Amino acid sequence: MAPLYDIAVVGYGPTGLTAASLLGRLGHRVVVCERWPALYGLPRLTHIDDETARTVQAAGDVDEALRDSSMCQYLWVNGKGETLVNIPANPSGPMGYPDHISMYQPDVESSIDKRLRGYGTVDLRQGWAVTGLDQDDDGVTLRLRGWNADAYAADGPHADVRARYVIAADGSRSGVRELLGVERQDFGFNEQWVNVDAEWLRPQPPEFAYGTQYCDPARGHMTINIGHTRQRFEFALLPGETREEMMEPEAAWRLLRDYHDLGPEDVRITRRLVYGFEARIATRWRTGRVFLAGDAAHTMPPYLGQGACSGLRDATNLAWKLHLVLGGLAPDTLLDTYESERRPHVTILTHAAVGLGKVANMHDVEAAAARDAAFFAGKVPPPPPFPPLAHGVLRPGTDAPVGTLTPQGRIRLPDGRTGRFDDLTGYGFTLVTAEDPTAALGPERLALLERLGCAVVALDTVDDLDGRHREYLQLLGAVAYLARPDFVLFGTAVDSTGIGALVDALDTALTAPVKVMA
Repeated sequence: MAPLYDIAVVGYGPTGLTAASLLGRLGHRVVVCERWPALYGLPRLTHIDDETARTVQAAGDVDEALRDSSMCQYLWVNGKGETLVNIPANPSGPMGYPDHISMYQPDVESSIDKRLRGYGTVDLRQGWAVTGLDQDDDGVTLRLRGWNADAYAADGPHADVRARYVIAADGSRSGVRELLGVERQDFGFNEQWVNVDAEWLRPQPPEFAYGTQYCDPARGHMTINIGHTRQRFEFALLPGETREEMMEPEAAWRLLRDYHDLGPEDVRITRRLVYGFEARIATRWRTGRVFLAGDAAHTMPPYLGQGACSGLRDATNLAWKLHLVLGGLAPDTLLDTYESERRPHVTILTHAAVGLGKVANMHDVEAAAARDAAFFAGKVPPPPPFPPLAHGVLRPGTDAPVGTLTPQGRIRLPDGRTGRFDDLTGYGFTLVTAEDPTAALGPERLALLERLGCAVVALDTVDDLDGRHREYLQLLGAVAYLARPDFVLFGTAVDSTGIGALVDALDTALTAPVKVMA
């Protein structure tokens, strides 16, 4: 049976939404299989970074998505409220957004959902659970059953869908991962916390307008603003406290009163949940034509704020590679670079998040006092720089910082249109040059770039309104750079004669990818 769809996406959380929208934007036939009949409608994640905001820009209406968002500063304090670490927020990061953003997840999801429904190529099967799958040389058949939300069971009618590839973004308890028999590596970090979300009934007090991690040996807890009108409170469960008792309404009010002096006259509780912090990574992310993404592939504790960000990186990494393979522009082996690029990156972040979690949840009073003294004395080393991609679809053998992220500023095109760089150039590869590269490239390379959907932007013909792209070229010591659709720097050219070689290197990297696992 021939595949009806190019891609099936299982799961309709942030990762699945993003993958489906990007692939729909690229013109592919996508089917989404999600057991719940509607979007969740409540915030689970509260933080994204500027790279993730740029991905949301590609997948939805970012201004609608971030309409109730705010720049978010982070404080880490000890049990006495003394500051250990102050992580300021940059109001304008290199991607064109604050580097730490507190946002309301339902706004993000609804903006992407609205965008993808308009493509006409995405078929939403909400209310259907995946109960089985079969693979062959041509595609994957998913077995579906209607989901009974009241009984929490897949006991409804049967249906099958067939696609050439499947992205399983169905969460940390992924049913697809279980069907594939994929195990997970456990990094040994397992804690239970109670989450209390609330809406302010009065203006948000200034001390709640940012995120605070309380590294209190008596009970670790934290609070973070969700935009301007909502707040999240989290409290670690202590030995002897049970999930059941902490889910009682009076438990939430007791914690809010004891730790923040807040009551029903201050906030309205909108959600209570006891959940586990864990750090696990699937032992393989690809099984034939099926790929694990987001929490199905990896979970980490929230101290770094990179869980959901990592899922959206998975989505955009897969989307452009699937696009090229489905279009016959690259071999299937290109898809092997998904895991070889993403696994090392997310593993570094997971270790960092676990390390921060150990700092935040130091229960021994003497050890916590020694920790505080080390912070106050400036003996704690700064956090390591954010990891770049170390290998994969990158141009090796140059001094350029390949694998890092390229910037986004605002530009004005010759026809007068003004806006964010990506909005005006599109979702795809981008070759940015100081001057017109037509002569340096020649007709064959220009035709290749056109087939790849690569935008060519010569800065001598556009107004670089923020100066961000010219400054970046100067920083690189280059006359041109080539960026991947996921904003990753592929490579540079130091002079005009090297621009053609840069494009040739991209052609080679796409048609003969090298799979390397760290």
